[in-house]
Amino acid sequence: MKQRLVDAGFGLGWSVVKWLPEPVARTAFNAAADWVWFRRGDSVEQLEANLRRVLPDASDKRISEVTRAGMRSYLRYFQEAFRLPVWDEKAVLERMSIGHLDRLEKASALGKGVIFALPHMGNWDLAGASITARGYPFTTVAERLKPEALYERFLEYRTSLGMEVLPLTGGDANTFGVLARRLREGRLICLLADRDLTKNGIPVEFFGEQTRMPAGPAALSLQTGAALIPVTLAYRKVGIHATLHPVVPVPEEGDRKAKIAAMTQGVADAFAAGIRKSPQDWHMPQRLWLSDLDAERLAKIQGGNGAEPGGRG
Repeated sequence: MKQRLVDAGFGLGWSVVKWLPEPVARTAFNAAADWVWFRRGDSVEQLEANLRRVLPDASDKRISEVTRAGMRSYLRYFQEAFRLPVWDEKAVLERMSIGHLDRLEKASALGKGVIFALPHMGNWDLAGASITARGYPFTTVAERLKPEALYERFLEYRTSLGMEVLPLTGGDANTFGVLARRLREGRLICLLADRDLTKNGIPVEFFGEQTRMPAGPAALSLQTGAALIPVTLAYRKVGIHATLHPVVPVPEEGDRKAKIAAMTQGVADAFAAGIRKSPQDWHMPQRLWLSDLDAERLAKIQGGNGAEPGGRG
């Protein structure tokens, strides 16, 4: 019943919210975010705990302010997701600015493909639609949500924005193999890559503590020669700004496992730099660091060897 209600809520959002005047929608979603923040449920408390790692010297008052702004940013993503399908190409382009776009242009010109690795920041769907409108159609990976009808809604939504979406699990083809093939065709792929708590994640230091992030972006870069570019997003009053960080270099020494580990740490470092600048736009109300996990789940994670790509995309 809960899953059906969630699916119905998203269906209502895509059918109604997109027709509301933007100020009305913004006010309503801000009010909802403030209500969620005031109730201080598990997700709000976890977001606050995560932000304390990002801002270790901040006062309790400052952390509370950033957490509230973070909930507003998180719900702004959904508000815009419901409205994005009715924005024309001009509106999409106007709502996104890009820093260091030349890094994509230079890497793309080499013909080996480009990998964007992103954290859960800002509105990654708007960023994807904008990149597509600029002449860079791309492939991405999505988790198979429950209920299946909700997954189908998101699949239809993202496909309508010009994305090729592959399922993380349960598809008819090897997802890693398809992504590698797209890169060898000289295409762009975009992967969300700041959270992977499966046994295949790569250990990284992130804001001074250990967590794990997906091996996929680094493994694909190493296998295909595609440039790996971390991208962070930050909301502006209208639209978002994307920062394309320097290409993550492939280490000259070490075996495959060591190279993947070093490159994944490079991605984590770029994410941290972007998140420090706009902590309120990092949408992470889940447990991330290993020290936050219960003993049973931590034992399962540490049982893996992290040698193969996998996890969330």
